[in-house]
Amino acid sequence: MNANYAAASEALRNATCAVALTGAGISAESGIPTFRGDSGIWEKYPPDDYATIEAYLREPEKVWRFWCELSRLVRGCLPNAGHFALAAMEAQGKLRGVITQNVDNMHQAAGSRHVIEFHGNAHRLVCMECQESQPLDISNMGDNAPRCARCATLMKPDVVMFGEDIPAKALSRARAMAEQCDVMLVIGTSARVYPAAQLPQTAKSNGATLIEVNTEVTDFTSVMTDIFVKGPAGEVLPRLASALQ
Repeated sequence: MNANYAAASEALRNATCAVALTGAGISAESGIPTFRGDSGIWEKYPPDDYATIEAYLREPEKVWRFWCELSRLVRGCLPNAGHFALAAMEAQGKLRGVITQNVDNMHQAAGSRHVIEFHGNAHRLVCMECQESQPLDISNMGDNAPRCARCATLMKPDVVMFGEDIPAKALSRARAMAEQCDVMLVIGTSARVYPAAQLPQTAKSNGATLIEVNTEVTDFTSVMTDIFVKGPAGEVLPRLASALQ
């Protein structure tokens, strides 16, 4: 075990309140494409046309077809070793919970019980009027944007689109967790998108140790990170979880 692994393991072992902040990088190993970057989803589908609430209200059928295509693309994807390692750390009492920017439900599928979904969950639909919620089963959906069975209003994937606010409850819980933690694992994210990017800053300003797990250094690394462990989350996190046993 190299010095960075050892330092990360020691910090987690001594933590009284460790939390994880996860981004697209942890789920990329499960075959779920990232949104940003040279081969990201936004290269093919510009977010102004497919991912804003204004676009959905303006052209619901067009945007809905994008979500259907995305759902079919990731159908069959399963949690990877990184997701399972975080669930194991929680079961061991070493991790208070996970704050995720992902909408793929992978943490819950892996067994994590305390998950704050910062950007919602693409496995649900929600009514834009009465807030009625239901599972999103793409096999039972057509090309037309769904309507609420209760009030006939347009429904949408229960995710935060551009132009929408982070759900107040998720934002409040995530901020509280960031303020209380003494170690924050920052995994598979460059922490550039606000307000999620504020969470590591909040943790650090309250004295927390920041452990970054990424395949490459980021802009975040030199500014905020205390311990950088290079590698895929599916390799790094199981080693850290094993070291804590």
